[in-house]
Amino acid sequence: MTGTGTGSGTGAGSGAGSGAGPAARAVVEWLTSVAPDPDACRWEWERNPHGVALLPAGRRWDVLILPSELGYPTLDVLTRLVDRPGPVLADFGDSRMGFFVPPGTAARWLGTGVRSAGPGTWIVVPYPGRVTGRVRWLVAPDAAGTLTDATLLELAMHEAAGRLARGEG
Repeated sequence: MTGTGTGSGTGAGSGAGSGAGPAARAVVEWLTSVAPDPDACRWEWERNPHGVALLPAGRRWDVLILPSELGYPTLDVLTRLVDRPGPVLADFGDSRMGFFVPPGTAARWLGTGVRSAGPGTWIVVPYPGRVTGRVRWLVAPDAAGTLTDATLLELAMHEAAGRLARGEG
């Protein structure tokens, strides 16, 4: 889900999402607003056969990356606590899940087995609403830019870990 390279491309085309409704365009704008070149990001989404682009973490969001064994139960608990959590990605055969949290969370996060992506890291992000082979949205971003509260995520993780320890999977 994270990478160290930068996306390349010099397209001026900004057609990704141009046929979509206002909410879908707002989601695309929110995601691409962190890209060094938003037009190149849209171009990458349109032309990359995998339908993904690299976006920098640490600007509008950080990402906490959990192993799926903990991530899925955490998402289950989280969706019982809030109407709508922030965006959540799954990748690599559902082996890891990335929860989008407020910027600055990665620098403060202390947790065994949880990776964080903040400033200086890049996230492989699929185009909203598209299914790709390697990365997919479990909870797609919304037009409001909703993020998961890190404290609430931590509580959900503790509850999920407790359930797993009790064999309640």
